[in-house]
Amino acid sequence: MFGIGFPELLMILVVALLVIGPKKLPDLARSLGKGLAEFRKATDDLKETIYP
Repeated sequence: MFGIGFPELLMILVVALLVIGPKKLPDLARSLGKGLAEFRKATDDLKETIYP
């Protein structure tokens, strides 16, 4: 996954937890997931339009 291993993901999570805080982290993760899903849907629609 993008050349990022488990230790790097764990470090990113720890830094995010320290910077954002434990109360806002679930909301941020939820909105990031929704944005990623919306981006995937848009790219799939674009691919379907270009290559029917």
